[in-house]
Amino acid sequence: MHDHDHDHGLSHDLQTLDALSIERRRALWWLAGIGTVGLLGCGGGGDDTGSSSSSSSGGTSGTTTSGTTSCSVIPEETAGPYPGDGSNNGGLSALALTGIVRADIRPSFAGAAGVADGVPLTVKLTLVNTASSCADLSGYAIYVWHCDRVGRYSMYSSGVTAENYLRGVQATGSDGVATFTTIFPGCYSGRMPHIHLEVYRSTTTATSYANKLKTSQLAFPEDVCSTVYATSGYEASVANFNAISFATDNVFSDGVSLQKATLSGSVAAGYVAELTVGMSA
Repeated sequence: MHDHDHDHGLSHDLQTLDALSIERRRALWWLAGIGTVGLLGCGGGGDDTGSSSSSSSGGTSGTTTSGTTSCSVIPEETAGPYPGDGSNNGGLSALALTGIVRADIRPSFAGAAGVADGVPLTVKLTLVNTASSCADLSGYAIYVWHCDRVGRYSMYSSGVTAENYLRGVQATGSDGVATFTTIFPGCYSGRMPHIHLEVYRSTTTATSYANKLKTSQLAFPEDVCSTVYATSGYEASVANFNAISFATDNVFSDGVSLQKATLSGSVAAGYVAELTVGMSA
């Protein structure tokens, strides 16, 4: 053996080792790259929604996400002092009256004759199940009530205790929607404009507050409120509205993103307010 015949010196040996080291690093990098691509291709560590994306509707609790669908439980709120559901006012209840299940809630009913005037408003509430991929909840019932354009609640306020207008119940259809024809509510001192709502399992159980499943309130965009309150009949609302804000409202001050309706329309044509009402059913 004459190994010295192949000895090209220390410098040559170091260069050879360095070249082998570089090739080894390249091979390891290439193999690692294949492994990474393989993991990404198999969805390692991710969910099974593919390329679909979803986002929360702004709530901090009860959010359900499935594919591109996202919904959250609407906050539970007070029914306030004027519910007309049998819980106060000597037990008087609009829910117990024949005719409470109706779409147009502007006129009084069951023997009362008053009619609430104001800018026309259609309210569309879509009830969804946050515990079941935001599926529409059909066959449920929603009871709504609100003040008239001068801030009075029928059955309670002076001058309209004998009336029961701006109260009504509607069943949700196969699409989960309950629709009401009403007027844009006024703004009374201390509260932002709003509509109250209670959810019941069906119209047959929507006869007493004891059966309600959910209580909340719907809010309105400020710009639409300002536009409506500049019209005739809403004069009393102007000063009240200018003195209040969502930040100072005792119901909406903790956040209103899940309760503020989307508004379309105009004073002349009337407005449409739409809101998704999420609940875990």
